[in-house]
Amino acid sequence: MKKQVVNLLNKNVSEIELSDSIFGIKVFPDLIHQYIRYQNAKLRQGSHKTKTRSEVNGRAKKPFSQKGTGNARQGSSKPPNFRGGATSMGPQNRDHSFSLNKKEKTLALKCALSNKADKEEIIFIDSLKVDNHKTKNLHKSLKNFDFNSALFIHIDDASNENFKRASSNIPRLAMLSDKGLNVRDLMTFEKIFIETKAVEKITKRLS
Repeated sequence: MKKQVVNLLNKNVSEIELSDSIFGIKVFPDLIHQYIRYQNAKLRQGSHKTKTRSEVNGRAKKPFSQKGTGNARQGSSKPPNFRGGATSMGPQNRDHSFSLNKKEKTLALKCALSNKADKEEIIFIDSLKVDNHKTKNLHKSLKNFDFNSALFIHIDDASNENFKRASSNIPRLAMLSDKGLNVRDLMTFEKIFIETKAVEKITKRLS
């Protein structure tokens, strides 16, 4: 398929040929959902923890005699029923992540890109090179586009440094290297701007 390539003033400058096997496949919403779950699970810290009987301060010695006190028998001062004792069946450190095989990850990325392309929410841009790092100038240029939030996918290139610095103060706008392409960010932002050089790398990666 062919799509128009625009500049930062939203004027057509050329066309780009896209691979139908990446930007035009059947979308599987359940696979996109699974990939986002996979990303969210990896971000969970799992550092919540309470102390067990072996970890709390206290003595293993019997706190009082077995008989004659009128109290229930106790073998230690560390059980949950004592002040300062352990927590019964409390949370422990754990890893919440789960695995997703390589083919599923690749197909999920293709589905996300195809979904955005089908909704005309991907804009292919010739270059992100700007003359200076003034946020005011970049914001004025981006007013030529209609979006509430945008993700700019670029290649790691020094020529994009001014754009990075200028865009850092604009709300609901983010930049992402083609190497960090992921489903969660693709589905979070309304419009996806992809630099033409990044399209080549993405195509090569997902082919």
